[in-house]
Amino acid sequence: MLMGQDTRYLFKKNNNVDRVIQKKKWGTKRLLTIGGVSLIVILIAGSYVLTSGKSRLNVEKEKITISTITKASFQEFIPVNGIVMPLTTIYLDAVEGGRVEERFVEDGAFMKKGQPILKLVNTDLELTLANQETAVFDVLTQMQNTRNNSDQNTIRQLNQMAEVENALAETERLFKLNKKLFEQKAVGSQEFKSSENNYKYQLRRKKLTLETLLKDSTSSKQQISQMHESYSRMQNALALMRRKVGDLIVRAPVDGQLTSLDAEIGQSKNKGERLGQLDVVNGFKVRADIDEHYISRIFTGLVGDFDLGDKTYKLRVKKIFTQVNNGRFQVDLEFVDKVPAGIRKGQSLQIRLSLSDERQSVLLAKGGFFQQTGGNWIFKVNDAGTMAYKVDIQLGNQNPEYYEVLEGLKPGDKVVTSSYENYGDMQELVLR
Repeated sequence: MLMGQDTRYLFKKNNNVDRVIQKKKWGTKRLLTIGGVSLIVILIAGSYVLTSGKSRLNVEKEKITISTITKASFQEFIPVNGIVMPLTTIYLDAVEGGRVEERFVEDGAFMKKGQPILKLVNTDLELTLANQETAVFDVLTQMQNTRNNSDQNTIRQLNQMAEVENALAETERLFKLNKKLFEQKAVGSQEFKSSENNYKYQLRRKKLTLETLLKDSTSSKQQISQMHESYSRMQNALALMRRKVGDLIVRAPVDGQLTSLDAEIGQSKNKGERLGQLDVVNGFKVRADIDEHYISRIFTGLVGDFDLGDKTYKLRVKKIFTQVNNGRFQVDLEFVDKVPAGIRKGQSLQIRLSLSDERQSVLLAKGGFFQQTGGNWIFKVNDAGTMAYKVDIQLGNQNPEYYEVLEGLKPGDKVVTSSYENYGDMQELVLR
């Protein structure tokens, strides 16, 4: 029987003999409880150890890219696509609008200066020319009539002047005779006064006639001069109108190859509308599109190069078009030294446009790591090649192949340059 709550012994009756039995200290239930508590403690301790240290991730070497830091010649450049174009291109626009009546040549033809390309018809312009020619003819006729009238008037004035001078000479002779006779008392004073008045009248008449002749002459000269000026202006206007009608025949302004001809017979073209272009085949240039991000770093004189066949050729920026379209702007580049043999208009070139001079720098190969790190840190491989750990770095300029390392790495170091997308916040990589 039990002897109280603290009784540690149990008495059992067997064959009328009481025997003391000692109670078991470690029961199954108690062992299970102790084991569960111990497991929880171990898990907590393990978690603490893992979280208090550096997080690691096992990676296979075959699935990553390991690059070696080098020191070599570095030049910042950007790759751009260029198109070969003629050195000089002249655009053919419709100086006057009209309907295409005739095409003398086809697209791609080689032209000589002044050779006709096509003919436009503009009846309104031709009618204006006819009216202008009529107006000029009328002015010319009027001017001739005015000159004839002036000549006839001058003749009349001269005849009248001759008559006046003749009358003056006669009255002067009579006046002088009467004066001498009057002094000799041979004639009376009345006759003398009459001859004297007549003489003075003829003097005034001659003076007035002379003034009239001079004024008429001056007026005729001014009128004829004005008509000459008017006629000259109308002649210039007529010449301009004839040239405008002549422009209805579109001609090659220089020797070259006709390209992009856009004019079909019967098609109407407005004034200033593009008809085609003439490529002067005396050389080539290259036009390239560049991202607007570099617009502040591009200037005339920058040098680029491209490979064609087994040779490298140089180009130089000659002209910059600062207008930005769809995030890009254009530049024209000229060939330096020589133009590649066999190059053709429209040919595409892959150009490396240099943004700096060559210099010795510590170089890091480009890779997918940059998308996750922004170039602020990288996984550096230890000497044994078994681990890679984070190190802070500072990068400078770049080109399509390399980053320029300013701080954090030295030549000979090995780093993981492939993508870090699956690494999360790992501090170290275990390389297997």
